[in-house]
Amino acid sequence: MKTLSGIPASRGICIGPVFQFLRQELIVAECKVDDSQKEIKRLEEAIQIAKDQISSIYEKALTEASKADAEIFQAHLMILEDPELLSEVKKKIETEHCSADFAMKETAQTFSNMMAAMADEYFAARATDIMDVGNRVLRILLGVAESPTASLKAPSIIVADDLTPSDTVLLDKSLVVGFCTARGSATSHTAILARGLGIPAVSGAGDEVLAQTTGSTMILDGTKGQVILSPTENAIQDYEKRIETAKTMRDASMKHAHEAALTLDGRQVEVVANIGNVEGAHSSVQNGAEGVGLLRTEFLYLERSTLPTEEEQYQAYRAILDVFGQMPVVLRTLDVGGDKEIPYMGLEAESNSFLGQRALRLCLVRPDIFKPQLRAALRAGVDRNLKIMFPMVATASEVRDARKVLEECRAELRAEGKPCAENIEIGIMVEIPSAAVVADQLAKEVDFFSIGTNDLCQYTMAADRTNPKVASLSNAFYPAVLRLIKMIIDAAHAEDKWVGMCGELAGEPLATPILLGLGLDEFSMSPPMVPTVKQILRSLNAEEMKALADKVLQLETPQEIQEFVKEQVPFIAELVS
Repeated sequence: MKTLSGIPASRGICIGPVFQFLRQELIVAECKVDDSQKEIKRLEEAIQIAKDQISSIYEKALTEASKADAEIFQAHLMILEDPELLSEVKKKIETEHCSADFAMKETAQTFSNMMAAMADEYFAARATDIMDVGNRVLRILLGVAESPTASLKAPSIIVADDLTPSDTVLLDKSLVVGFCTARGSATSHTAILARGLGIPAVSGAGDEVLAQTTGSTMILDGTKGQVILSPTENAIQDYEKRIETAKTMRDASMKHAHEAALTLDGRQVEVVANIGNVEGAHSSVQNGAEGVGLLRTEFLYLERSTLPTEEEQYQAYRAILDVFGQMPVVLRTLDVGGDKEIPYMGLEAESNSFLGQRALRLCLVRPDIFKPQLRAALRAGVDRNLKIMFPMVATASEVRDARKVLEECRAELRAEGKPCAENIEIGIMVEIPSAAVVADQLAKEVDFFSIGTNDLCQYTMAADRTNPKVASLSNAFYPAVLRLIKMIIDAAHAEDKWVGMCGELAGEPLATPILLGLGLDEFSMSPPMVPTVKQILRSLNAEEMKALADKVLQLETPQEIQEFVKEQVPFIAELVS
């Protein structure tokens, strides 16, 4: 028996036979051609066939997955229509007199490498999209069959180097009990799909998983990010008990999912969801979320060729707000920048994009982007409980500047006779250490804070969360990060302002007692975690957790902190074991 460590991509445990997802290698040799125009015609015909295939997959995805998952394939169609990509392929054919397949392979690889090199994890994962599309065209040009899953006949753990969006859609989901990839990240399509389906997944497990034979038994722990090869009978029995325990706990938490998160000593805590589309809104309500702590608006800007209009944004925001009625919805304004390449925005490349002109900094110098979004949000918020939140705030002056633009938009809408939300709360994401340090000043400028622990941890620990070499430092359980969180909450409460958290830490069971003890008012997380966190909160005494949090802040390492919480709150230890 051997245990491999990877990236926890989707929570849960599964046991099953391995199914090695192996594609036929696409071998393309460089060769010269006499008739470049003939090759270009071959290319264009292959692209048209690829478009037809993708359209069929899109329709299949609409019936088997969510509309949001299906939109991936609309993006694939856009890649096939990208004039920059296609012109590069044709230019290579004409100037180098190479074959269509060689030109496509080389160009797709170049574009994919450029995307993979971006600092942002989401956009680095989009490199897979480009290679998926490029390889589809290559298979057509080479006459290679598409699907390697014809022999998948029994429920299995899918093992692969990595999986493309097309791969995941074409799989028979009834036969998938888990995903394990040698490469990939927590934001890869495989991980996103697995979380959406509630299937355990581990990414980045390394090449050794690819050596496992189809049919061999594997235990996959998506909560811890571990893969157990050739497990003993005792190990299998142990994990079967864990699976049964987790199911019992999940069933119990779902029975009470729509009840308030009231602690044993009577403190009510708000538990809400992080979403990025209307499907996420419906999932949130089903799981008992009491609103939205983070509505990511980037979904309207990505994978398209023009800025979304004010009307498009209004319709999208209103559809989401309507799902929640009078429940609160916190809309985060556009959070993109130099590390998130959106070609039609004309953003300049920056040598250190994480510290560059992004998020609110970008919006303040681009009113053509900022004002239509604010106008759409103000219109959508009429008779709804909308709150607006600005990301990546470093100084109080930025908040004042943003509020000034918001008031300009409100004045414009009034002058045009258009209804707009008047009395909405305005908040900021606290995700930069400078904002935490001057939180007492910022609290005077806003109605609430929402702590973004992913970036707060990254900036505090000076550890790029997308870099595996410093992954151990990118951990929000470090006392430096937890002390900043306490500082933020204390500063806000001193001004009678409420504090939420929309980073990954908010949905982490081991962090729940600490955050409750630190005084966090609102926990926001992925919809499936809502029932579990609510159940944990109902089982805790808020006053006792204050003492626990005080002791936690004196410890030195994340491991010490996590073990201490397990000792003090044994039922959580059972939950995360």
